[in-house]
Amino acid sequence: MRALKALFPYLRRYQLSIALGLVSVLVANLLSVGSTEAVKHALDAMARAGGTRGEVGKWALASAGLALLAGAGRFWMRQNLNSVSRWVELDLRDDFFAHLLRLDAPFYNGTPTGEVMSRATNDLQAVRMVAGPAYMYLVNTVVFGLMAITRMVMIDPWMTVLSLVPMILLPPVTIFFGKVIHDQSEGIQAQLGIMSTMAQENLAGQRIVKAYGQEASQSSLFTELARESMRRNVNLARTSGLFYPSLTLLAGLGMMLALWLGGRAILADRITIGDLVIFILYLGQLSFPMIALGWVVNLFQRGAASMARVSEILETRPVVADVPGAQGPDEVRGEIEFRDVWFRYPGTERDVLRGISFRAPAGATVALVGPTGSGKSTVVSLLARLYDPTAGEVLVDGVAVRQWPMDQLRGAVALVPQDTFLFSATIGENLSLGFDEEDEERRRGRVRAAARVARLEQTVEELPGGYDTVLGERGINLSGGQKQRAALARAVAKDAPLLVLDDALSAVDTQTEHEILGGLRGVFAGRTSVIVSHRVAAVMDADLILVLDDGRLAERGTHAELLRAGGLYAALQRRQLLEAQVQSDDLLAGASGAV
Repeated sequence: MRALKALFPYLRRYQLSIALGLVSVLVANLLSVGSTEAVKHALDAMARAGGTRGEVGKWALASAGLALLAGAGRFWMRQNLNSVSRWVELDLRDDFFAHLLRLDAPFYNGTPTGEVMSRATNDLQAVRMVAGPAYMYLVNTVVFGLMAITRMVMIDPWMTVLSLVPMILLPPVTIFFGKVIHDQSEGIQAQLGIMSTMAQENLAGQRIVKAYGQEASQSSLFTELARESMRRNVNLARTSGLFYPSLTLLAGLGMMLALWLGGRAILADRITIGDLVIFILYLGQLSFPMIALGWVVNLFQRGAASMARVSEILETRPVVADVPGAQGPDEVRGEIEFRDVWFRYPGTERDVLRGISFRAPAGATVALVGPTGSGKSTVVSLLARLYDPTAGEVLVDGVAVRQWPMDQLRGAVALVPQDTFLFSATIGENLSLGFDEEDEERRRGRVRAAARVARLEQTVEELPGGYDTVLGERGINLSGGQKQRAALARAVAKDAPLLVLDDALSAVDTQTEHEILGGLRGVFAGRTSVIVSHRVAAVMDADLILVLDDGRLAERGTHAELLRAGGLYAALQRRQLLEAQVQSDDLLAGASGAV
């Protein structure tokens, strides 16, 4: 339960609403007890020889009026305390999401997305139940229980003890069944998650399913998953079917004992009929609080476990973060320098980069080439400070990137990563993500200019809504090449001093790549650009080409210098020229065969 202490700062923000809610609990229960007592006086007046119709009516009206006021009190109790739980949930969600955005790449590489989403949804919902309903019902049960049991003891102590014996079993029975039902519900939700994932994958990849003729196979697999879901739901229904009759049985036993003992007490003239009736009323009114007490225990247990899981993420501090006193240069020029940089990814033992050193002046175009896994993308990640180097320093404008404020550094870099990501928003909103522009016309002009550079303008104009076309999840309604061009246009529109393209044209054809590179020459002018590519044609105009091999800087120089050296770069160009020649011959052969 110590995990729930982390909830106190959020609850303290709403002390007034909580106080009003707790006062409403007390007032509502006092009025409820008063209404029940009025019933006793009405019944006693009916049974008494001198009782009058007016006296009975007076107490009946008093009971009804007090019951109405008690209902109003319970409304304000729920209005205040349940509203607090919703506000606390909102605050927690805001803090949780903001914290997720601050966490770094090492966290996300080591934490499954589904785990994060589970904590952001199921766990926060469980915490909300503690922040409102749980302690509301706990306080209500304690307050009403003390009032009702005190009054019952005043009527007949022995009858109170015996009739409450079955009622005392209600909380443990509720706790037991509550745990079983919770576990079964979790299993059902997990199964629904598996089914949802399969349905989503099949809908997103329906072209692959059809192309490989897997409709029947996938349908059969989904049927098996659906049957398992049905089996789990039947088990839950069976458990619920035992749970509620058990509660009714225990409550009924208490009532039966009260009637038997109360009847004997009336015959012995120890209590009145009115006493017995309100005793049974109190006993019935205690049934729900006693059941709620077991439910509340379950809520606190789940809430504590969930708060611990939420706090685990909220207390996680990013490895890559601003250092105290971080301060970058007043003006960003874009000079890049790597000084004996070594790097290995967290949790691994292999060095991905080994002693990388180079310097590129401001305004230069730097290219990184090399085999897959040679460390090209890692260099880019270190430049944008998605990670910090294991050893050595990465500098921009002579200042180590560790010393830059994160916002300033990220604002100075426009990055097009290998894995293209587009949001479920309009194309215009995706392309203007990297800059703020209040003037709508200027914003649209900037977006269109970037789209022209990325050879995306014609594609957008052919869409029904143009730049206002809403993209599907991750841009599913665009092809791979179109998504890459959109990501490139987004980076160009940002107009940052450092432009980083990490294999940003791998999904476009050679002709389109040539056109885009032609348009980018104007963009490269006046800014530092870093190009990662496996195609020699994309980097041959660079001022400095760095050839990486197994994490080491194997070669450096211009295109002409590296060709004269006859090393890895020259071999890469020969291989690509040969592949292009083979493809050309195949096309010619195919054309001849068609003729």
